Amino acid sequence: MARSFGEPLTKLRAVPIIDNGEPLVDPRTLSSRVAFAEKHPYFTEMKCTPHVRKSVAEMIARAADSLPEGLTLTIIEGYRPLAQQRWMYEQIKNEFATKHPEWSKATLHRVTNTMSAPPEDRCPPPHTTGGAFDLGLVDTKTNTPLDMISPFPMDSTSAPTERKGLSDEARRNRDLLVKTLTAAGLTNYAGEWWHWSYGDSGWALRVGAPHAIYGALPADTSPGE
Repeated sequence: MARSFGEPLTKLRAVPIIDNGEPLVDPRTLSSRVAFAEKHPYFTEMKCTPHVRKSVAEMIARAADSLPEGLTLTIIEGYRPLAQQRWMYEQIKNEFATKHPEWSKATLHRVTNTMSAPPEDRCPPPHTTGGAFDLGLVDTKTNTPLDMISPFPMDSTSAPTERKGLSDEARRNRDLLVKTLTAAGLTNYAGEWWHWSYGDSGWALRVGAPHAIYGALPADTSPGE
């Protein structure tokens, strides 16, 4: 059940977790330049929330306020309950299995794990901690997402942040995203340009922190609206 892009599950599992107890916060309350997509673009039946841990919300707001005029930082999803993580993981695995019936079970698990954290692993899936979120940049005037993927489709082929062969426009937009969020203290999972976090096990591994500061939130956690 290896995880690629420099974050194998063996290393993630070894990261100690000392949860600091921060609550979930809606980052829209901290900046008028943070928006919420309301619906997931691919799992439309799934209920999403923009809520993240307090420090993460503050970083998101700081990043949004530093963007060039005319752009909005739009949250696709923040905190994700474990049951929802489990459902999404199975959806992605089934999609890969349908597209690639020639894959072995080991290959199917490995590739699925690069796109979705395994829900039953002892390393908490990032979104279940409230420290991770998915996002994009949107042109405020036209309400149009900036191009991050051309000439590729929006799937696993365009997902890696440093994907080679991007158009000049897509590369510029990704560079802006990376520069802005990194400056705010957030870190990126290199396998997905849209996935960023702070405080979870992935963050700790990327920055060399002695421990993660967010573990999985209890199953009955409700971010409120």
